[in-house]
Amino acid sequence: MTDSLDSRLTPARADIADERLRGRVAAARFVAGSPRRVTAPFAPLRRAPAPDAGLDTEALLGDAVTLYDAANGFAFVQLARDGYVGYLPANSLGPAGPEPTHRVTALRTFLYPEPDLKRPVLAHLSFGVRLVVTGATGAYLETPGGYVFARHCAPVADHAPDYAGTAARLVETPYLWGGRTTLGLDCSGLVQLCLDAAGLACPRDADLQERDLGQALPLALTGLRRGDFVFWRGHVGLMLDPETLIHANGHHMAVAVEPLAGAVERIQANSFGAVTGIRRL
Repeated sequence: MTDSLDSRLTPARADIADERLRGRVAAARFVAGSPRRVTAPFAPLRRAPAPDAGLDTEALLGDAVTLYDAANGFAFVQLARDGYVGYLPANSLGPAGPEPTHRVTALRTFLYPEPDLKRPVLAHLSFGVRLVVTGATGAYLETPGGYVFARHCAPVADHAPDYAGTAARLVETPYLWGGRTTLGLDCSGLVQLCLDAAGLACPRDADLQERDLGQALPLALTGLRRGDFVFWRGHVGLMLDPETLIHANGHHMAVAVEPLAGAVERIQANSFGAVTGIRRL
């Protein structure tokens, strides 16, 4: 693979690669890939086809992917949302099917076999899950996999533009490296999940977000606004107001709110060093 290609975003291995990469990478064969959609409530995307391989990110129910290969229970894919490449459990994928019509707006909700809250639940669904709604019965929406409480959902075109406010809803969500559900989030997963709810495209990792989000501001910690992003090497947080940061972090092992000045001092002394960038949408 050429050095200019980011392996996180390049669907290529020695034996197989995306047809669009012909002439740019070396591979035994090139394929167009086939569209699929995530059918599990959420699925771990790992950097290698092994259950104990590192967790890079998570795909959610309704996410579109391109499938390049499947073997030994793992599917080599690229996520449509952010271009991330890796291995999903093969049984977490189904046909591409219709485009989702709704998304889950509650922090968490449940999938039921019938429109009845007393029935045993089929699955837990995270904020951000996308659903194909085929009908409605009483207070519930019908999907191909079961029923969801209607007030926990909204049409996919209905966005939550205050992404800082969305982040504040996620305070105390446990920290999980690679996590992007409301069961566990890492720093860049929090940012991506909140921007996605606002209808805004966002890369997955902090370094990519620092490169691509909005515009760069002077490297000063004054004059910040709600919604500004503060970056360290390998970490990102979001401003709730000019002095207050929210971020998923390993110090608190949760999504936490704290004064920016205190976070900067602690992070510089103990982990990621000095602030490397500030961005504004």
